[in-house]
Amino acid sequence: PTTSRSFYAGRRSKEEKKVFRKQLRASHTLLKHEGIRTTRQPTKSLVVANGGLGNGVSREELSAVLREMGAMENLVMPPHKPFAFVTYRCEEDATNAHTRLNGQKLLCAENSVVLYLSYVNSVAETLPQGLVLVEDFVSPEEEAQLLAAVDWSSAHEDVSAQKALKHRRVKHYGFEFRYDNNNVDKDKPLPACLPGECLPVLERCLRDGHINIMPDQLTINQYESGQGIPPHVDTHSAFEDTILSLSLGAKAVMEFRHPDGRVVAVVLPSRSLLVMKGESRYLWTHGITPRKFDLVPACESQSAALASPDVRTQSGLTLSKRGTRTSFTFRKIRHERCRCAFPSACDSQRTTSPSPASPPSLPCCRADAALLEEEYVHRVYDAIASHFSSTRHSPWPHVCQFLNLLAPGSVLADVGCGNGKYLGVNPELVAVGCDRSGALVQICADRGFHAFVSDALSVPLRTASCDACISIAVIHHFSTQERRLAAVRELVRLLKPGGQALVYVWAFEQEYNKQKSKYLKDHNRDSSPTQNSSKKTQEPHGEPDTQRHSYYPAEDKLSVHTNRTAFNSQDLLVPWHLKEGNNDTSGCSSAPVFHRYYHVFQQGELEQLCSQVAGVKVKSSYHDQGNWCVVLEKDPSLQMI
Repeated sequence: PTTSRSFYAGRRSKEEKKVFRKQLRASHTLLKHEGIRTTRQPTKSLVVANGGLGNGVSREELSAVLREMGAMENLVMPPHKPFAFVTYRCEEDATNAHTRLNGQKLLCAENSVVLYLSYVNSVAETLPQGLVLVEDFVSPEEEAQLLAAVDWSSAHEDVSAQKALKHRRVKHYGFEFRYDNNNVDKDKPLPACLPGECLPVLERCLRDGHINIMPDQLTINQYESGQGIPPHVDTHSAFEDTILSLSLGAKAVMEFRHPDGRVVAVVLPSRSLLVMKGESRYLWTHGITPRKFDLVPACESQSAALASPDVRTQSGLTLSKRGTRTSFTFRKIRHERCRCAFPSACDSQRTTSPSPASPPSLPCCRADAALLEEEYVHRVYDAIASHFSSTRHSPWPHVCQFLNLLAPGSVLADVGCGNGKYLGVNPELVAVGCDRSGALVQICADRGFHAFVSDALSVPLRTASCDACISIAVIHHFSTQERRLAAVRELVRLLKPGGQALVYVWAFEQEYNKQKSKYLKDHNRDSSPTQNSSKKTQEPHGEPDTQRHSYYPAEDKLSVHTNRTAFNSQDLLVPWHLKEGNNDTSGCSSAPVFHRYYHVFQQGELEQLCSQVAGVKVKSSYHDQGNWCVVLEKDPSLQMI
């Protein structure tokens, strides 16, 4: 018989045996096809077989049934999968759900499914490790009280360190987080303590085990539609492990990115609590892309973890219009050095000396390559973005010539666009740029260009959608032959049949046809930002370093290059001396030194790399002021995909 709860209740002993057999069969299927290992020992977490989006079950339908069993902490429904994960706040509630819902029929809008529940020791890694999303953590009444407690008038700017940033409003309580050095002044607490309205929320976090000590710093951000925050990791030396973020007002999509390239987009519903601990706090970057609409699962009006934000691989998505979102981020000030398990991402453990005490080795696998590029390319460009942009203002003549020869109305993709200096060269083009650095993309947006954050190995643009692509000083930052080849393939994928791509990489041969490149000619000249006119190629540093000798580590360790000298190896670290006044990452008086990884190309190497890509030919190649360059053309006979 059907109950008012949309599932059938009651069964006989013979039916119990039948349900048990089917439950075991479901567990074996999950292990064989999904790698999900279940356990007979009761836990707080359950996998719900047949209760997934892939079975046509909506979040609302499943959540309504699961909530009747007890206090639900989290519900994860992976896209396109026939199962879901639920975590209750206590083991007793999970046991109640396991006992009462196993073998029960759930009536959905279009069909009905029979649910089979099994215990799991932990929820599958759909979300980054250590990340927990708790929906409906505060009531609508509490939400209104918290929002009313925030006074955005200018009368209290000094008390709460209120600031109007370019893309959001922000207030600090307890301690001010300083964006000029990405840290806090721990000896100068603010007059404004945390608002009293926050106390019941924090006490609940303590009681539920999300934190074990009260936070003493609060940052409130208010985002209007179309605003966001660049990808970042909260400074290790500034704050302790657990970070709490309460979302109020409109929902938004937050993107988490691992150094190995994995990306997880998480929908943050209104009144939800995001808890970041361990790996998700220390290693994964998180950010919100500035836009007015988000892609969210059509079946999930609340929240979801999307395994990939690439629209080419997602179906069943819908557009969600953004509104005004206010976030309360609670943190605990750290008073000792961070000793986390992620030294490559830790400012307390990472060195910025001119010659790293332990230089990295050449990568031997894909994961090592991704980690090397994360630390010695991605993090560096985010840290030096402002200074780097100030040295990149004059487009290169040969690149301009390529762009100006394109037909009016042509679609151009600048993959690795930096500060966007090529996006406005030809105003008759439909130009869009992308870059791995959120800070550089923000500079593009400030200049009125269309740009978005993306890895050059996976650009979220439709296949064969571009008349032309340019990749200027990008591919030499990939640390393996396999990844450099993949970057060229991605450019070719974007091109329409007959479309052309221009690729520039830094050359090993800085002296060619008895002519020294500008890079070598400037060896004895004091370089200043106003004199640096190239992009990432000719001028790969902020301040020339002609006094140091090259540092040669043993065996396969990367060498540290002496700026403005000839190269002695193809794989190396190039110093960037951050000029005083552009220090975005440190409050110290001496300018820090960052090191960027480069693979400098030998003559003929770029052409040989491109020849391995099917359906494209090298139309021309040349040497341009210390760079090897090719123009590629996609086979015009290829059919549009």
